[in-house]
Amino acid sequence: MSMLFAQLGEANDHGSIERFIRTNRPLAGSVLLHEATFWSSAQAVFLREAISDDANWAVIADELNAALHDH
Repeated sequence: MSMLFAQLGEANDHGSIERFIRTNRPLAGSVLLHEATFWSSAQAVFLREAISDDANWAVIADELNAALHDH
């Protein structure tokens, strides 16, 4: 997941990722990952395309999505 955070321009060390998830969860069940209000426009576009295009990032983005939702 650190590579995804680096691609998004976020701090990508383990502690920063855990803090980001802890700070921004839980997302409401109906909110898609790329729709979360904490992303910049560019980050949201990247995440939407990564998931919809089933890009190499899709699996990691799905992991982040699960971590941010109450599942």
